[in-house]
Formats: sequence, structure tokens, C-alpha cells
Amino acid sequence: MLSRRPSKPWFLGIWSLLVFAFLNLPIAVVVVMSFNDSRILSLPFKGFTLNWYRLMANDAPLQMSLVNSVQVAIAATVIATVLGLLAAFAIYRYRFFGRNAFRIALNLPILLPGIVTGVAMLAYLSDLGFGLSLWTVIIGHSVFGLPVALGPIFTRLSQFPRSLEEAAYDLGAKPRQVFWGVIFPYIRSAVIAGALLAFTLSFDEVVVTIFLTGRDNTLPMEIWGRLRTDITPEIAAIATLVLTASTVLVLLSQWAGTKE
Repeated sequence: MLSRRPSKPWFLGIWSLLVFAFLNLPIAVVVVMSFNDSRILSLPFKGFTLNWYRLMANDAPLQMSLVNSVQVAIAATVIATVLGLLAAFAIYRYRFFGRNAFRIALNLPILLPGIVTGVAMLAYLSDLGFGLSLWTVIIGHSVFGLPVALGPIFTRLSQFPRSLEEAAYDLGAKPRQVFWGVIFPYIRSAVIAGALLAFTLSFDEVVVTIFLTGRDNTLPMEIWGRLRTDITPEIAAIATLVLTASTVLVLLSQWAGTKE
């Protein structure tokens, strides 16, 4: 009896392409509209222009919000990466009561809806007497970015051959020398990947920032504020640059995570 030959899954490829196009078409439209020679952010395309990018380059509030975003993202990335490295090493190295619960708790900020994390951070920082400012945004983004930095570092640590560490101790190395000379070079790429992901998350974050920001806007908050008043192609130009920067950072983090 002849067996039926499996049909070619060509329809799966077409379906996947349609889903991909459906999900990314709005992004493509925003990018195209950033070059549209019309003040109205809508089709049809009336002509090519770089005027909206020139306006953006001369926009002082926008430049200030960009500087704030970069400063917040750098500070939050450093804090999240250091804490993520320490937490990953503690989970990897030590066996203690509540180890799994501790690991789950560290991932809660990214698992919970952003509005829950934002409200919780606002209530907690207000009880401690913190006034809303960029410092509270940094704290919130650090908490939010911790699990993002923790993930790749712990994954890389779990693959570390303990024989290398044992050999270093046999040769008379001290714990500090073992960590910086043997363990850290092995996990360096994962640390870089986690840091890049944490930076990207902080740079783009809106929901948590809404609850923790003061008078100084970050770039996403500046965009959000302008969307409520006047939607122009300048917003599309800003979004295009943010999209480009975020894509580059994600690609770099993926590249760093695959390096041995």
C-alpha cells in the first residue's frame, strides 16, 4: 500500500509572511510618513522631504528629552547589570532556602504588567519620601531591567565548566583572581548582551516612566505628550530614529549573546 506523501507546507510560509506583514505594516507606514512632504500624518504620499528630520534636529525640548533618556538608560543599565550579575552568580553558585522563589521574584517586574510595576514603584518610593524626578525613573528602570540583564548572564553561567575553576584553584589562584580571570571572561558576552537589552528597555519604556517621572521628560514621554496635542510627521521622524536605534541595540545584543 502506497503511503501518502506529506504535502508541502507552502501555505505555512505564505501565512507566516502575511502575519509578519500585518504586524509590521504600521511601523513601515510610520517610517514612510517621516519622509512625506505634508504636515498631515496620513496617506497619500505627496513627495519626499527631509524637512521633518531638520526640524527635529533643531528642536530644543526634544534634544533635552533625548539627553535625559540616554542618561537614565545608562544609569539604569549599570545598576541593573551589576545587580543582575550578582544575583545570577548567587543563584548559580549557592544552594539556599527559597532559591527558586528568589529567582521568580527577580523576574516579576518583567512578568507583571507595566502598570502594576509602575504603581507599586510609585507607592513604594513615595512612602520612602522620594520626590518624582529622573532619579525615581532610574530606580524604576533598574528594577524593570534587572530580569532582562539577569537572563542571559545566568544562562551563560549555567554552561560554565567547573573544571576550569577547579584548575585555577589548584594552581593557587585566589577567589577574586578566579572570578575576573576565569569566570568573567567566559560570561563577558552575556553581560554585554544583558546590558544592551536593559539599555534598550529603559530607553523605550513608557508605562513605568509615566508613574515615576517629574518635570523632566524622557524621549518617549516627550513623544507621548506631543501625540496628545498635534500629530505631525516630526513625530514619525522621531519614532523612526528610536526604532532604528532600538533595532541596532537588539541586534548587537543578539550578536554579543552568540559570541563565545
